[in-house]
Amino acid sequence: MPFKPNQLRYFIAVAEEGQITRAADQLHIAQPALSHAITQLESDLGVELLERHPRGVTLTAAGEMFLAKARVAVAADIDALETARMLARGGAQRVEFGFVVAAPGLHSPGPLKGLADAHPEIEIRYRELPFPFTPTRSWLSEVDVAACHVPPADPQVWSRPIGREPRIVLAPKDHPLAGRDALKVADVLDETFIGFDPSTDQEWAGFWSLDDHRGVPPRRVTTDRVANGQEVLASLALGTAITTAPAAVGTLLAGQQTGVVTIPLDDAQPSHVVLVGRNDRRSPPVETMLGFFLSLDGD
Repeated sequence: MPFKPNQLRYFIAVAEEGQITRAADQLHIAQPALSHAITQLESDLGVELLERHPRGVTLTAAGEMFLAKARVAVAADIDALETARMLARGGAQRVEFGFVVAAPGLHSPGPLKGLADAHPEIEIRYRELPFPFTPTRSWLSEVDVAACHVPPADPQVWSRPIGREPRIVLAPKDHPLAGRDALKVADVLDETFIGFDPSTDQEWAGFWSLDDHRGVPPRRVTTDRVANGQEVLASLALGTAITTAPAAVGTLLAGQQTGVVTIPLDDAQPSHVVLVGRNDRRSPPVETMLGFFLSLDGD
């Protein structure tokens, strides 16, 4: 039987929230309308998916089985829609270019200016992404290509190194370390670091708190749940914690907030910057872009 528009998405939201009222808030629809849609779905299927009780809902055994299939169906629907959009962009010679905090054109405009001169037919549209989460193919779902410090490996994602950047420390201007001209890793390992949202890949977030040098997470982490650059700024400006960042990212952030300073971190491992994209999103303009960057390596 064909499902009515949004029925499966509504059911997934209710199942994950465990309460129709919260799910309605998340979906931005009226609670009675959502309740009716779920009841209608159960009637159409001829099976009870949810057990209602005063504090919310729980899945029945049938609901548990149906939820797994519903997630697959919704994911396939979204993937088909995103693929259609990618094909349309490819036909229009347009590339959605994702970045984390700092757009490549702001701190290293040379290659992209060269691409624009060599291929004026390609239109690049920049989109800021949240910090990487897994699977990386899902993080890249709305863009054709992205540039950032190495995200989590994914067999459905290609990756191409494009450079390295030193790391710097970002700290509130009144922090005891703020007056230093430069720092060593040993100077900051035991500092309090800002906390990242659990949705952010732990290894990627750990790079910001020097886990790769310490071997474990910091002993002290704030209760913040930052997931993008602006939240990093707010945490730094209003607190006493620090973080590290790739130089271009850190410099851009500090430039937006007078209460934050940058300090070179002399002996930290550099940030490896890569271009990444999904294997199933290699449209003609993306291939042209990659070919152009490869030609620069041979110069």
